[in-house]
Amino acid sequence: MICPFCQHQNSKVIDTNKDAHGGIRRRRECLYCHQRFSTYERPILTTPMLIKQNGAREEFNRDKLLQGLRIACAKRPVPAASLEKLVDDIEAELQKMGRVEINSRVVGDLAIRGLKELDHVAYIRYAIVYLRLDDLHAVRDEIDRLLSEEETI
Repeated sequence: MICPFCQHQNSKVIDTNKDAHGGIRRRRECLYCHQRFSTYERPILTTPMLIKQNGAREEFNRDKLLQGLRIACAKRPVPAASLEKLVDDIEAELQKMGRVEINSRVVGDLAIRGLKELDHVAYIRYAIVYLRLDDLHAVRDEIDRLLSEEETI
């Protein structure tokens, strides 16, 4: 592993921890400058190609999904770690499906379901775009549906 401080190519592993998503965090020390740094290893699993509404194919892009979720959660009390976990869960679900191609609506459905559990305001923001709620009555109907679900819980 190349040292980020001196660019030397040899380092030793001091500590190794596994996370819940199959990743490995390693604490390393450069054998040349003795600076310490961390690396994170994550298995590369293939995700299916997404079939967009217009028929175009696009690779799943976790950063694009995360950015959309961050926009929906702007100025809301949603921890960044919760959004990362949601994106990890969505990516894992897509990988479990074991398919080469999948409709992009599946990703949107998983995202909106996750946001609904995290924050209702962020859910409504995302739903306005994703569900194409193009007038106030449609937004109000979705809010009423959300409130009625909350009352039954």
